[in-house]
Amino acid sequence: MTQEADGDAQGQPQQDRDPDAPVFDGPPLSLEEELAAARAEPEAGPAIDTLNESLADGVNRCPKCGSTDVRLRGSTGQLVCLFCRHEWQEARVEEELGLGVGIDDLEGTVVAGGAATISGDDVMTLTCGGCGASVVVDTAHALNARCHWCRHTLNVNERTSNGAVPDAVLPFKLTHTEAVERIREFASKRRLFALGRFKKEFIPENVLGVYLPYLVIDARAEAAYVGKGEVQTRRWTEKVGDNSTTYYAADVYRVDRSVSFTVDDLTIEGAAGRAKFDARTTNNIINTVLPFDTKNAVKWNSSYLVGFTSEKRDLDVGALQPVLESQLLSIGRSQVHESLGKFDRGVRWEGEQIDVGGSRWIAMYLPVWLYSYYQEDTEMLHYIAVNARTGETMGSVPVAQWKLITAALTVGTFLEGIAGAILVATA
Repeated sequence: MTQEADGDAQGQPQQDRDPDAPVFDGPPLSLEEELAAARAEPEAGPAIDTLNESLADGVNRCPKCGSTDVRLRGSTGQLVCLFCRHEWQEARVEEELGLGVGIDDLEGTVVAGGAATISGDDVMTLTCGGCGASVVVDTAHALNARCHWCRHTLNVNERTSNGAVPDAVLPFKLTHTEAVERIREFASKRRLFALGRFKKEFIPENVLGVYLPYLVIDARAEAAYVGKGEVQTRRWTEKVGDNSTTYYAADVYRVDRSVSFTVDDLTIEGAAGRAKFDARTTNNIINTVLPFDTKNAVKWNSSYLVGFTSEKRDLDVGALQPVLESQLLSIGRSQVHESLGKFDRGVRWEGEQIDVGGSRWIAMYLPVWLYSYYQEDTEMLHYIAVNARTGETMGSVPVAQWKLITAALTVGTFLEGIAGAILVATA
């Protein structure tokens, strides 16, 4: 048996400093201080107007014939008029609003109209552009409705105060048939240990298309880290009886690192139900099908939602600032990692700081094909999710525990048999 124990460091602690790094005076920040720093927000910058002016009257019309019977054609990712068959696509927000440039010059917190603070008022009254009737829409559950008089489709296309309308939408690309095939293939590879009831009740055709709310962020930041790194100087082993203990000696250095960087299209969940971990669901499945090709998102038009379900954003920019800063700190650590190669015993960070010089927030709907299964005995909700742009598939399949135990015992018995045969052969 071999053990590894820490020996005394050799020599005096030395400095390994970046001359441009900020100096950390005093002890590392306490947890309360770090949380307070995370909550400190940069000054607000100018807002971005993302209103789709062609939809200002609240009615989606075909630009060729004026019909309101419009929906997404999944095979092309374009809107199609079901009356004259004309197809078109809204302008890409990246080009229309210049979102792919100017990240190095961002100052303060710039929030687009669709990412504005959410109010508690979910019920809206829309005036039909066709006949003038008033129609009530509960934006907590739907973003469009039919006029009960003239049958025009009314959509929440104008910017509203309750934050229900995003700035952009990334249309579905994979069809329902393609999503069903990917989910069927995913589950088939895991059928051996799957719960019998799941296999019996598995109907991949029940997959649903859903738009999930995200905040898509560009940011400019500076991160600084301080810690201790160890460089091994000697290693030896001492044996006592049948046991061997390995010791090492190392020089310990103070390590300071800082880095300036930008991020483009960082995505953060906009719904609290998806952002938090719940042991009864497999919410983290959604994150495993990232990333989305957000550069292809188009200006908001609720016709893209026809035939699909959607969730409403319920987290504001202020509530997500600590999440952004945590992710930026992680990105910064990965940026400085290559400069730590000489510390063969590793580096333990004891303090870190992040300064977000500027950020730009856009509310966006991202498309997912989703299959769900409720496991009654554990009260757990399982998901299989398909990225409706890339086809990336991941999920959770309920397993029969007795099958896993049987397999483990069988493998263990098999390995013991092999070991016994080797001992007999060498005896």
